[in-house]
Amino acid sequence: MNKTANSIVAEPAPHHGANGKNGVNGIAIVELPILGAPGPARVPSTAAPQSLPVPVFPRHPEKCGDVEPDPRLMPREGNTYRTSVTFPMIRRAMRGWLYPYIGSRVKPGEFHPIISYLFTEWKCNLDCHYCWAFDNRVKGMTEDVARRSIDWLHDSGCRVLALMGGEVLLRPEFAHKVADYAVRKGFWVYVPTNGRLMRPEVIDRLADAGVATFNLAVDSVADRKELPKALQPIRSYFEYLIKKQYVYDFSVFFNINITRINLADVRELTEIAHDVGIATDYHINETPMLDQPHFKHNDGNSTYITKEDWPEVDATIDWLIEKNRSGYKMVNSVRRLEEMKAFMRGKLQEWDCRAGQNSLIIRTDGTLAPCFPMYSASHDWGTAGQPCFEKQQLADMKVECQKRCFSTLNHNLAYCYDASRAIRWVMKQAAHGFRGTHGGFED
Repeated sequence: MNKTANSIVAEPAPHHGANGKNGVNGIAIVELPILGAPGPARVPSTAAPQSLPVPVFPRHPEKCGDVEPDPRLMPREGNTYRTSVTFPMIRRAMRGWLYPYIGSRVKPGEFHPIISYLFTEWKCNLDCHYCWAFDNRVKGMTEDVARRSIDWLHDSGCRVLALMGGEVLLRPEFAHKVADYAVRKGFWVYVPTNGRLMRPEVIDRLADAGVATFNLAVDSVADRKELPKALQPIRSYFEYLIKKQYVYDFSVFFNINITRINLADVRELTEIAHDVGIATDYHINETPMLDQPHFKHNDGNSTYITKEDWPEVDATIDWLIEKNRSGYKMVNSVRRLEEMKAFMRGKLQEWDCRAGQNSLIIRTDGTLAPCFPMYSASHDWGTAGQPCFEKQQLADMKVECQKRCFSTLNHNLAYCYDASRAIRWVMKQAAHGFRGTHGGFED
């Protein structure tokens, strides 16, 4: 890891394909220079620690428990997807996404965060063999850091907050406090989870607080050692979540990581999502961009895609594209799915990444980084309240790192900053009466 602002954050190694694989052996950690001078010295806070308010619960007692949805809000006309979007959902989306986006286009300067990833945890209850994004020795975020971060983001114009981990439901009471406080401040709140701790009472508390979206990360149907983010062990929780989305007006989608050992599961999970009327989001398996000394599965990892796997992965991506074109709702556009093939072969081009400008992450200790792959970088990008993002440093870094990153959110964010694409997409949604999301920015 780098020790100064001008050093290398990882050991150089050859990079081949989506997983940095050199043939079938080893794993490549990219040589990535973190350029630029260190940020200005910060004055440590002497203020007394703050706490988060105790949420009122239930705010909507009539919605808690085993409540049946209003039939008028359920899918109809033979459509498995939501066909009725309520005014509160539209208002929440406009307040969270549209107004901050417009503000970022007209205000001076480069730093206008629209979305922030708040890493409330860096611990996890599972050990997915491709995932380096947890370390069970690291303490979770404090209430003081969470509150100060949310207040600073609010003052900065940000209105989309994603709780992140690790597993964010390791401390469900804390997640409830964070979500409730953020929603009361006007944030559109997003909760990702592997679902193992997503008990009905937890779903009710978060939904009652006003969470907008649940991102359910599942990579296989049946549980297995390498891919424990599985649907089968959480099926009852999942069914409760699906029903309650029509009671509380939140949305749900599957987040699926495509690896060399779950290609059949990718198809089955896609059909399950379609049958229950939720969207899907796909990632192509990646090795860590930076060195991760705590990562236990660097060697002999069965999930990493090799050159020999490319034809079968291509076929799976082609199948997903066909489903996308037939009307299956996906976060990924057809073009973005196609680009997975190029990325897998190490040929992805620059794509105007907006990390550190319109998106950022806040680590458990309150320090900042431009994006998720840079969580472990030791470059000083500041803290919540004292950001140190520098335009040239970010630009120099992105020359290399954006070629090796397949972030769906940051890619979609980049497309938003082509005004013509954004306008066309909004008009497409308006033509459908804002009933769900139709098409990607590139379609």
